[in-house]
Amino acid sequence: MAVDARIRELGSRHETLEKAIQDEMRSPAGSDLRVQEMKRRKLRLKEEMETLRRSTH
Repeated sequence: MAVDARIRELGSRHETLEKAIQDEMRSPAGSDLRVQEMKRRKLRLKEEMETLRRSTH
């Protein structure tokens, strides 16, 4: 089902962003602004996944 594939894709991107956030936060030269933007993108992905899940039930 196309919706399930899209949810999986978004989940993968969500996980990738989480790893990037952790790396950025550990870096001595890490940027708070960059972390904040990545967290916003991650939240948008999560919201889109939830919307898709609700639409299939």
